[in-house]
Amino acid sequence: MKKIMLVFGTRPEAIKMCPLVKEFQKRADEFETIVCVTGQHREMLDQVLKIFEVTPDIDLNIMKQGQDLTDVTVRILNGMRDVFKECRPDVVLVHGDTTTSTAAALAAFYAQIPVGHVEAGLRTHNIYSPWPEEMNRQVTGRIATYNFSPTPLSEKNLIEEKAVGKIYVTGNTVIDALHYVVNKLKSDEVIAKEQDAVLLNAGYDVTRLADGKKLVLITGHRRENFGDGFIRMVTAMKDLSEKYPEVDFVYPMHLNPNVRKPIHEVFGEDLTRPNFFFIEPLQYLEFVHLMSKATIVLTDSGGIQEEAPGLGKPVLVMRDTTERPEALESGTVHLVGTDYDKIMNEVSTLLEDAEAYAKMSQAVNPYGDGLACPRIADVLR
Repeated sequence: MKKIMLVFGTRPEAIKMCPLVKEFQKRADEFETIVCVTGQHREMLDQVLKIFEVTPDIDLNIMKQGQDLTDVTVRILNGMRDVFKECRPDVVLVHGDTTTSTAAALAAFYAQIPVGHVEAGLRTHNIYSPWPEEMNRQVTGRIATYNFSPTPLSEKNLIEEKAVGKIYVTGNTVIDALHYVVNKLKSDEVIAKEQDAVLLNAGYDVTRLADGKKLVLITGHRRENFGDGFIRMVTAMKDLSEKYPEVDFVYPMHLNPNVRKPIHEVFGEDLTRPNFFFIEPLQYLEFVHLMSKATIVLTDSGGIQEEAPGLGKPVLVMRDTTERPEALESGTVHLVGTDYDKIMNEVSTLLEDAEAYAKMSQAVNPYGDGLACPRIADVLR
């Protein structure tokens, strides 16, 4: 029986790794499954674990106030060294491009334990965009014995880099997670109504969306956009909400003060507006619930570029580069950067031009069919 350890620490990692945990746990006759979390995102991580009913076996709980990336990396390296000495797994699985992923992969390499990289091969080829994620995933890709690539393009990136590990195209586990949550919401009216209530408590009443009312859902948190970029983004959002008073704009605000400060600079201290709703951060379940009701998603997130098209939602990405060019090619995503005019023009087009909207919303999602987790487990079996 193979001993598989899955290591993750942030909310996006947890969303994409929890369905994989469930898949290995279903195969208890083939795998011993160990879940180790670093706690890089504490509260947001715990929320996702609860939704998927995953209980960690090991929790490093590394976060302390005022840490920088060096502090986080050192604490994970030290913590994982001790974990590997005690558990000695056959394979360590990490996900994507976080500091948790890279530090855990490096610790496994030092312990000479094979690493499986889930969501391997995404690239912008610019080490500072996104920062530090692009370098994180490149480093992890050099270490990995097993590369589980979501698409043929990510496989091509690894082949061109002469990756040492074997490469398997599996689709993206985020679609597995999305299917799990959407089915949960559709099959249980009580849960759906609970999410309506949670959203109302957070500051947005979804009953406003009756009779075909449109909703622009906004998220923003990227480090490289902090400062002037965020000011331009938020200014465009404010002007769009004034241009389209009949459309609702909902922005779950990240807790980072670098996100909240420019919002207050542009909107003032009183954020109350008739059609713009600044709400507190959402858990994954209610975020998917709200995203399913949105008309357009305006974001600088990575994972949402994969998730929203799975729900038929056009995505405008407030970044200059993306490691997910498949979405650009398929037409489900457009890049608008932090350019005020681009944001204004693209959102306006999607709100006013039904043909342009249909072209984006009906494009095929290139990120998979929801069966990535079984494929990964089959490889490791």
